[in-house]
Amino acid sequence: MNTHALIRPAWTPATIALMVLGFVVFWPLGLAMLAYIIWGDRLEGFKRDANRATDGIFAGCRRGADKAHRWGHGHHMSRTGNVAFDEWREKELERLAEERRKLDETLAEFDTYARELRRAKDQEEFSRFMAERNRPRPETGGAEQPKPATGLLD
Repeated sequence: MNTHALIRPAWTPATIALMVLGFVVFWPLGLAMLAYIIWGDRLEGFKRDANRATDGIFAGCRRGADKAHRWGHGHHMSRTGNVAFDEWREKELERLAEERRKLDETLAEFDTYARELRRAKDQEEFSRFMAERNRPRPETGGAEQPKPATGLLD
């Protein structure tokens, strides 16, 4: 453990000041700092134990993710020993890969369609704006324009 750190689990002027400041600002912060000063040296062992305990779990997840990644890209899994099952599984994986490819193509087509639809809508709105903007405005000759009726007594 680094004993030269400014904020460490010990009764140093910095940790005492932070604890007092924590109590002044928001009492749970002061309480958390007090707990860190008293039991903070145990955190290193807790962190090490937690890392050891979870190393095996996350390594298993990575292996599972690698297998799923291989399935989707045409790589074959290990054989089970049952030839009929292995052949059926390979055919199913190929069928699923083909379905995936078709879905990806359909998604790309829909994205293109939606993009063109938005472009056409934007063009229509812009054309309408330009038509209204370029429309000649009647000269009022100093007369005030009537206010639209709101339905309320004015």
